[in-house]
Amino acid sequence: MYVVIIGGAESGVGAAILAQKQGHLAFVSDAAAIGEVYKNKLISHHISFEEHGHSWDKIQDAQLVIKSPGVPEKTPIIQQIRTAGIPLISEVEWAYRYAAKSTIVAITGSNGKSTTTALTAHLLQNEDTAMVGNIGISFAETVAISPKKRYVAEVSSFQLDDILFFKPKVSILLNITPDHLDRYDYQVSKYAKAKFNIILNQDNNDYFIYNVDSPILMENLPLYINRVSPVTITLQSTFASQNGACVQDNHLCFRWQEQFYQISIADVPLPGKHNQYNVMAALLAGLCVGEDWNSMLQKLPYFKSIPHRLEKVRVYKGITFINDSKATNIDSTWYALDSTNTPIIWIAGGIDKGNDYSLLKSVVHQKVKAIICMTKYPEKIEQAFHNLNIPIIVTDTAQKAVEKSLDFATEGDTVLLSPACASFDLFKNYEDRGDQFKKVVLSLGE
Repeated sequence: MYVVIIGGAESGVGAAILAQKQGHLAFVSDAAAIGEVYKNKLISHHISFEEHGHSWDKIQDAQLVIKSPGVPEKTPIIQQIRTAGIPLISEVEWAYRYAAKSTIVAITGSNGKSTTTALTAHLLQNEDTAMVGNIGISFAETVAISPKKRYVAEVSSFQLDDILFFKPKVSILLNITPDHLDRYDYQVSKYAKAKFNIILNQDNNDYFIYNVDSPILMENLPLYINRVSPVTITLQSTFASQNGACVQDNHLCFRWQEQFYQISIADVPLPGKHNQYNVMAALLAGLCVGEDWNSMLQKLPYFKSIPHRLEKVRVYKGITFINDSKATNIDSTWYALDSTNTPIIWIAGGIDKGNDYSLLKSVVHQKVKAIICMTKYPEKIEQAFHNLNIPIIVTDTAQKAVEKSLDFATEGDTVLLSPACASFDLFKNYEDRGDQFKKVVLSLGE
C-alpha cells in the first residue's frame, strides 16, 4: 500500500516509520522545512520525503493519507485530498491498527492531560508499558520500534479528529474549556465533539473517566455518552457514579467495585485543586486496568511534575520564579494564578486562540502586581486588564521579560510565566519559550 503522510514532525515521521515497518511504501510531505532530527530519521529508515511544499503528483496516487495533528483541516492540500476521495486518518488511528491487542489508556482534556498522562504512566510503569502520543515519542513510532502490551497515550483534539476505530480500554476526559477555537470555526460545540471522539468506539467492557465539575463537558455528555462504563471524578463531597472519586474531609476518596480507598490531600505530590483531579484520574485509571492500589500509593510520592508545567525554576533574592509555559489557554493560566499564594508578577501573551480574558479578571485583580506581556500582539491583554490599575509592560524576549519582572518583584513575590497563549510569535514552541525563560532566570547573579 502506498501511504502518504502530511507533516514531517514527531507524529508524521513516526507514522512513516510504522508504515515502512509494516511493509508499506511511505512518503512524507511537509509544507515547511523538516527539522534535522526528523530528516535524519527519515533518511536512516530510507523513507522518501519532500519539504517546502506539497507535490500533488506524488500525493494523488496514495491509497491512504495520514494527517499530522499540526496540519489544519482547512489547509488546501487536505481539502484537495478530501475532494479526491482518498481515505484520511490520524497518526493515533494508524498506530492503533497495529496495537489493537494492547491495553490502551487514552487521556484528553483542555487542561491537565500531559500531567495526568505522565502521572498515570509513572503509576503503571513496567517494562511492558510506554507513555506515548502528544507527549514524548509518538504512538506510531513506539509501536514500530518498541511495541508494548500497554500504552498510556495523551491524545489531543487534533489527533482525535480523524479516528475511525481507535478504542482505548480506559478513556479519560479531564475537562473541556474553550481552546483551539481557531481550528474549530470558533464553535465550542465542534471542539467538544472532537474531545468526545475518545469514547466513539468504546463499549460496556471499557471505562470512561470524566470530570462532572466541568460545565461544558457535562452539557455535551448526553450527546455522546454510549454504553461505556462511567467512572467520575469530582471535588464535591459525594460520588457521582458507582465507581469514581470525590473529596471528603481533606481526603481524596475512591470507590471502586465495592471497595473504598482514600489518601490525604496533604500526600498529593502536586499543588493546586486542578492536580487533585489529575491524581484522581490517574489512580482510577490504574484501578481500571487492575493495578494494585498499594503499589500505586508507593510510587505516588516520587512523581515529579512535567517540565514547563508549574515548574519551580529557582528562588532569587527571595523571589520565586515559576515556569508554566505549557499553559497555552485561559483555563490553565487561571489554575496557575489561583494556586499561587503570594503576590504575582505575571508574564503572559503570545498567539491568541480566541481567549476570553474576562475569565481571569477576578483572580488577576486579587493576586497580580504587574503584567509583563511577552508577545508581538499585546493589544488584547492590554485592553482586557487596563482598568485594573496595575502596570502592564510589553516585551519581546525572555531576557527583557525577566528583567522587567524584577522592577516590580520584591522578596516573597512570585514571577509566574503562564502565557495563556500559544508561543509561535516569538518562540519555536512552548518548550523553547520555557527553556529560554529558565535560562535567563538561572543566569541571574547570586
